[in-house]
Amino acid sequence: MIHPDVERVLYTEDELRSRIAELGRQITADYAGRRPMLVSVLRGSYIFMADLTRAIGLDVTVDFMVVSSYGAGTVSSGQVEIKKDLSDSIEGRDLIIVEDILDSGNTLYYLMDVLRARKPASIRICTLMDKPERRTKPITADYVGFTIPDAFIVGYGLDYDERYRNLPYVGVLRPSVYESQD
Repeated sequence: MIHPDVERVLYTEDELRSRIAELGRQITADYAGRRPMLVSVLRGSYIFMADLTRAIGLDVTVDFMVVSSYGAGTVSSGQVEIKKDLSDSIEGRDLIIVEDILDSGNTLYYLMDVLRARKPASIRICTLMDKPERRTKPITADYVGFTIPDAFIVGYGLDYDERYRNLPYVGVLRPSVYESQD
């Protein structure tokens, strides 16, 4: 059943599951013989990270960061803040940053600089959703679940003001929900 605040479903549970399985197979092939570290950028990527981790047929490690540039709005503030840093060293490790959505690129651009300074062997980005129309920084993902139009989406971990993360699909949020708040 579709939530009343959702205008339309972009990707169903089945479509998400299928695409994540494909991403898992691709990462498994690309990292054969290695032990990559998956770094989840919380909070939006936690559901994607869990499903992706299970779809990868390798011995992987995981760690988590909380990085924010949105606050309670619908547009990136441009100010990036690390609220929770990694627990483990990444020096010499192959990193895969797992992100829910690559939008303006501000957050990941900043994060890539921070992580490169810690001397990992490699860094790649895996994003569930890529919204290239909104990009303001020169950054691209190595693994992309779906390329999406410039719409405000929720579900499958993605939120608006900490709501809708638990929806099992990805849908477009009705503008009337956030226009009165912004």
